[in-house]
Amino acid sequence: MKHLRLPLTLVHSWAVASQHRARRNAMVAATDLTARRAEMLDVQEFIVAATQRRALAAHA
Repeated sequence: MKHLRLPLTLVHSWAVASQHRARRNAMVAATDLTARRAEMLDVQEFIVAATQRRALAAHA
């Protein structure tokens, strides 16, 4: 049974490391998506405000 210990340990270590990398990648992606969404909302707010200002100026 001792001869199986090293391969099983290596497989377990690989699985754990792989899961940690996947979790980190998911967190990085979520952070990036959050930043992109915030930027998109800022742009939308700017466009709405600019459109409203233009409409008010046209009616004045």
